[in-house]
Amino acid sequence: MTLQISRLIKPCLAALLATMFFFTAGAQTDSCPIRISVITCAPGEELYALFGHTALRITDSTKGEDIVYNYGTFDFGDPDFYAKFVRGKLDYFLNPEYYHDFIRFYQEEQRGITEQELKLTCAEKQAVIQALHVNLQGANKYYKYDFLFDNCTSRVRDLLQKHIPGLTMQTRLTAPGTTFRHMIHTYLDNGGQPWSKLGIDILLGSRMDRAVTVQESMFLPDFLMKGVDSATRQGASVVSARKQLFTATPVSHKQNKWVPLLVFSIFAFLILLLSRWKSKTGKTLTRIADSVLLYLTGLAGFLLLFMWFCTDHVACANNYNLLWMLPTNLVAGFFLWKRPNWLKKYFLYAGFLQIAILFAWLFLPQQLNISLVPVVLLLAYRYYQLSAN
Repeated sequence: MTLQISRLIKPCLAALLATMFFFTAGAQTDSCPIRISVITCAPGEELYALFGHTALRITDSTKGEDIVYNYGTFDFGDPDFYAKFVRGKLDYFLNPEYYHDFIRFYQEEQRGITEQELKLTCAEKQAVIQALHVNLQGANKYYKYDFLFDNCTSRVRDLLQKHIPGLTMQTRLTAPGTTFRHMIHTYLDNGGQPWSKLGIDILLGSRMDRAVTVQESMFLPDFLMKGVDSATRQGASVVSARKQLFTATPVSHKQNKWVPLLVFSIFAFLILLLSRWKSKTGKTLTRIADSVLLYLTGLAGFLLLFMWFCTDHVACANNYNLLWMLPTNLVAGFFLWKRPNWLKKYFLYAGFLQIAILFAWLFLPQQLNISLVPVVLLLAYRYYQLSAN
């Protein structure tokens, strides 16, 4: 009898223990004192803040901790700050700060803040925290910032994808054919930054003009936020809750994005009028204007070469603006007043090159800024005049 009762009890006890373990494990997951959230801050007024910001928030209720881990920190007090920044060698680093200090800064700047709490197990949360702690150790905390491929947002994206098993973020976030330049232009236009847009279009080369993948599109905070919203694991959403921590009214920017085109058109027209002034004074002033034009484009061309070959900014490579910002113009400007025989041939070939650029404008592997058309037209005209006289 005792043996029979034992045989009946053991299976029931095993089932009870398994059930208790299942609910206990579930309770541990649900009652885990740690919360991990993705924080997305809206764009700001200044150029450095125009694209928004991403960070990770980790709250531990048992320890009373509420820490934000921010990969977008750099040392502005570095004596070589500007040199390192220009050459792409400036160290950015992971910096933990108290949540209230972090959020106060963005509230003062009137920038909206969105939080997406992630649905993770305790083990996965611990894995994320451990990865952050490893990143904080010694040289691990530093990295070479790259605006497109290694920034404060892509670092959070990569960390989540590495430490959340089964995470899928494959939903297309942009229209087919969207390039890095298209995405950046949207923020520059919305932020009323036409001159910054022109400068970026001049400095950044053709690598900006290939279509982005789903993964690459999440280099911008708003798009990582969309990616996290659409992220799934085994068919279930990874986001357990989404809330607006701070709401701010976006500032309306009325600056016309066509201002540079208008300014350059007026400039080109004035130089054209000056070149038609046939008096001795007019010819002298025209020669001075030509010299300035040659020196400026030549120096700009050398700057583009420097950014391409002498810095770590990969986005500055393969820059087709060098077809009109000819570095050799610096030499031509030096010899303009002496007029050696070879100079006429130089201007003739340079003029043909400008005409070829204008015909190929829409077909180049790089999207050139439309505001530059009057400048290229002016160069073509002045090269022709200089080759004929």
